Amino acid sequence: MAESSNPATAPTGGPATPPKVAPWMLAYTLGRVVIAAALIGLLWAVGLGGYPALLFGALLSMPVAYFVLQPVRDRFTEALAARSLARRAAKEELRARLSGPTPE
Repeated sequence: MAESSNPATAPTGGPATPPKVAPWMLAYTLGRVVIAAALIGLLWAVGLGGYPALLFGALLSMPVAYFVLQPVRDRFTEALAARSLARRAAKEELRARLSGPTPE
């Protein structure tokens, strides 16, 4: 993630809009479900049926998803971090406005 001097401002000087989190969360969740379903289906096709296929498919999907979905997980983490920075900046701006003008 690239560092900048003030990540809460847009190039125009106004407040930056943080990236959307929901699409990345949905993509990651859907990816996990698809990987698990594919592995369970593969285990059923090989001949391991029923509860053991569900169990081993779920267990095998964890390390596979860890490596396959790394780019999506990284984008999701970046979106969460940017959103956190934007909220923190908005909170500080609100506190500054509520405290009133500084006496000189």
